[in-house]
Amino acid sequence: MQQQQPGDETRGARRPGAPRHVAIIMDGNGRWAKARGLPRLEGHRRGVEAVRRTVRAAGNLGIQYLTLYSFSTENWSRPEQEVSDLMGLLKRFIRNDLAELHRNGVKVRIIGRRENLAPDIRLLLEEAEELTRHNRNLTLVIAFNYGSRQEIADAARRLALDVAAGKLDPAQIDVDHLSGALDTADIPDPDLVIRTSGELRLSNFLLWQSAYAEFVFLPIHWPDFDQATLEGALLEFAGRDRRYGGLAEPVPPAKTAS
Repeated sequence: MQQQQPGDETRGARRPGAPRHVAIIMDGNGRWAKARGLPRLEGHRRGVEAVRRTVRAAGNLGIQYLTLYSFSTENWSRPEQEVSDLMGLLKRFIRNDLAELHRNGVKVRIIGRRENLAPDIRLLLEEAEELTRHNRNLTLVIAFNYGSRQEIADAARRLALDVAAGKLDPAQIDVDHLSGALDTADIPDPDLVIRTSGELRLSNFLLWQSAYAEFVFLPIHWPDFDQATLEGALLEFAGRDRRYGGLAEPVPPAKTAS
């Protein structure tokens, strides 16, 4: 008998036409706080609450992969105190929520550079991945200290090293080779990319992987994101015609009465 994984009984069924993989650029914590006369840290705290709601909603809606852009390589340029606050929120989220994620069968994956992270942060990320590695209900991908250009450059460097070592013929390098060298090698490309706060750009997020993704840009700030918002984005996605560079299905001619 196959052993039941944690949370198998709680996963929602994937809806017809629903995306397999949803990626979200979580934007607007600071503007949410400013509009309410609150410190930026409070906006980030409310953003963490939105993360909790969204992970639960993704499980309820049968989404298989959820990628969240939590901290970019460019975010290190923010004020030192804000960066420190963000690191503290990350540590508290993992310590407080990891048990629930594991209980609900969520597999945690981290993408992004780790070599310049503080040892305690790096250890927490590794523990989250190790504890949940066999879970299969939802794969939660956290893009942390992540930048897509850097990821692609690192992938090219890995392939170059294989060529230099005689393991790879440069004439054989193709799209699959480069995809396999990315942080997301074993993760399907996103079907839907959502960005909050009204911004209309990718901001160095999953540039390679989003080649054929659908995009939904929302005017609300991230702390206001909830299951209803996600359902609305999925409904918009369901109405899109995904042609992957091909032609739409031809409409058959109307039959005329004889």
